[in-house]
Amino acid sequence: MQRGKVKIIIGIIAAVLLLGWGALYVAAHYPQWRAEQQVRRTADELKRIEEDDYQRAMADTYGGKTPQETLALFIEAVEGGDYELASKYFIGEKRERELNALMRSEKENIFAVTELLKKIGEGDGNYTFDDEEYVVNEPIYVRFKLYPNGVWKIIEI
Repeated sequence: MQRGKVKIIIGIIAAVLLLGWGALYVAAHYPQWRAEQQVRRTADELKRIEEDDYQRAMADTYGGKTPQETLALFIEAVEGGDYELASKYFIGEKRERELNALMRSEKENIFAVTELLKKIGEGDGNYTFDDEEYVVNEPIYVRFKLYPNGVWKIIEI
């Protein structure tokens, strides 16, 4: 009978030790598991955002096949007073700001900027270019970005 009690006590001690070890293991690894889950969710969300941006960029057809063509279209829209169309030649996140800037600007200031923009392409100019970005430094700073659908957009003037 004594042996039976000893086996029960040893079983209880083993169970308590096993549960204690399990609790310690969970306590030690749970924060890392939670952090990994958060990283996965963040990565999935970034991937979704990137895909949405890509789809919007592919659907955006305002712009030219070259930075110069986009600039010419922008100048034409501005000179025609179609500021909403002109703003569509900017990358998506800049459109509203540029539309508001054009609407608030004095006509003389807009004319002065478009005259400087027309000088781009005259002479050698000062520019940098790679596969996805084109930057003109003189006579006025202008940055362009190539969208995945082959259309060049204005980042900033």
